[in-house]
Amino acid sequence: MSSTPHILVVNGTKVRRPVFILGAPHSGVEPLARAVKRSPGFHLTTGRHGVLRVTYAFARQPAIASERGKGAARVLRDACAEAWLVSARACAQCPDECRDMAGLASPGEPAGPCVDPGRITRFADASPDLIYSADVLLDAFPDAQLVQVIRDGRDAVADMLADERCLAWFKPGLANLDTVFPNPFLGVEDHTERSRWPAAAPAVKCALRWRGSVRLSARLRLQVPAEQLLTVRYEDLVAAPRRVAADLSEYLDAPIPRTVLSGLVPAGTRDDGGVGAWRERLTPRQLGQVEKVAGTELRRLGYRLGSDR
Repeated sequence: MSSTPHILVVNGTKVRRPVFILGAPHSGVEPLARAVKRSPGFHLTTGRHGVLRVTYAFARQPAIASERGKGAARVLRDACAEAWLVSARACAQCPDECRDMAGLASPGEPAGPCVDPGRITRFADASPDLIYSADVLLDAFPDAQLVQVIRDGRDAVADMLADERCLAWFKPGLANLDTVFPNPFLGVEDHTERSRWPAAAPAVKCALRWRGSVRLSARLRLQVPAEQLLTVRYEDLVAAPRRVAADLSEYLDAPIPRTVLSGLVPAGTRDDGGVGAWRERLTPRQLGQVEKVAGTELRRLGYRLGSDR
């Protein structure tokens, strides 16, 4: 006898085909999230405390999710439902980056709703590091639509090296290799990497995180039906934002205005943090470290290494 599907209602609206935007750190999730958040009918959240608490627990200790089975899905579903609530109290808990995506109040100004609850038809979330909870997300929301963003790992690492929040995970008090190994979140998969981790350079640790994330993305592509997973390259997003918006609209079966992405991505020059910025931002030593750690994945994704030229 088949089980009855779980029905989740938030703000009086049934949650159907929620959208989750995934990617390695600094892979370009933010512009897509902004586009979805500013599209009619969507209520997208990011970085809400409840969602982060649950997803980082699953990311850093995968056994928690696997051991709890359906309980993990229920916990994550409840966290998303709380994040999607629209009320004065709920909106006051929204982080500044979430409100900034909607183009609303500046930090420190009173928080008001970013969306009219009566006009919500779809829900979405683009919180950091959701990629590590993709399996739980699909257990919690079997009809979910996933959008994963892939970016040249060298550009991603260059941005990670400039982000204190990313680097904080590598501190001895937060790195949990002594209790979790292999460690998908840190990207450490074999004993050699584990033994070298304490002395590894920051660029190596960032490259391991990027490599681990894109390996998860590759497995996700093999496991999830095409109608539930769209892969977007950041480089395509920069070069042809209108085309990406059209592809996203078709995939989500929802109107994503073609002009909404045009002003949300860098122009693509190296000196503005766009495509290929790693050439100026990574030292030769850092570039060698990244390509040594993640060269196989870079080539598999179609990115040329210095030794290929």
